Amino acid sequence: MSDTLTVTVDLLDGMAFQATTGTEHALVMDAAPEVGGDDAGARPMEMLLVGLGGCTGMDVISMLRKMRQDVSSYQIRLSGERAAEHPKIFISITVEHVVRGRALSLEAVKRAVELSATRYCSAAAMLGRAAHIEETYRVIDNTSGQEQTGALALAA
Repeated sequence: MSDTLTVTVDLLDGMAFQATTGTEHALVMDAAPEVGGDDAGARPMEMLLVGLGGCTGMDVISMLRKMRQDVSSYQIRLSGERAAEHPKIFISITVEHVVRGRALSLEAVKRAVELSATRYCSAAAMLGRAAHIEETYRVIDNTSGQEQTGALALAA
């Protein structure tokens, strides 16, 4: 059985559009002034990165909680490099997971990020068909301030 999601996108003014999801959440997208917009909302391509960040973030935090990791904050930082020519798709995306907490296991964070990237995150699976996605993680201990880092070695 497939899962169908719906969104309606309505023109507001100029280049601004309001998107309303099937779950009745609204957001505004707009273009930059140099292409006729008023900068009143996120760019559509930024929204793709937002979707990837939310998808992987929900996966990772859920798994870390199941692993009983004491996470005090979690931030996902994303950047995407776009092709120079139209349609200017993402050719590479970097996803950095920054996890803070007490006595966190670097291996637990690595495993959660890896499972999200390779198995659970639908957005990563879809965007990964067009762009190389690099996944890194930083684990910061709230007590000592010690920082550990790592990167997934995913096949291209």
